[in-house]
Amino acid sequence: MAQKATIYKIELSVSDMDRHYYETHRLTVARHPSETDERLMVRVIAFALNAHEQLELAKGLSTDDEPDIWRKSLSGEIDLWISLGLPSEKVIRQSCNKAAEVIVYAYGRTAETWWDRTKGATTRFDNLRVLHLGVDDTEALAALASRSMKLQINIQEGEVMVAMDDTVIYLTPDTWKGTA
Repeated sequence: MAQKATIYKIELSVSDMDRHYYETHRLTVARHPSETDERLMVRVIAFALNAHEQLELAKGLSTDDEPDIWRKSLSGEIDLWISLGLPSEKVIRQSCNKAAEVIVYAYGRTAETWWDRTKGATTRFDNLRVLHLGVDDTEALAALASRSMKLQINIQEGEVMVAMDDTVIYLTPDTWKGTA
């Protein structure tokens, strides 16, 4: 019998001084059985960094032709496609052809190797940004994961502060491609 997704309830308060965006999002996140706490929390951080009233968590791991997070226009075009992890060159190419803007949040122990192998094939995509989250940062985020979370995310000058209860984590995503 197939395992079912685990449901997480997240209250995400975003204060993004860089974009002048201040909002609280109440998210119901279905964690795929193969998804780790690390990936779940990277998904939450990616959502916060791109928070918008029309931003949605997509099916992600459970389907090949959808991103992890996306924002569609009112007429149905994909304005923003967000992928997590280390997507193949084919997936990057397809997503860049489907969306006005694509952001990849690369993370994991092999991220640098993946980027060294992949970056040459991405030079033609002006609508692609690749950001890297360090292993220490994503592991610290994973330690915060719980089925019910209240997270405060403050973003200023590219620095991200994540606060939950008495724990505060600071991260700075590295820009590997595109503008910060």
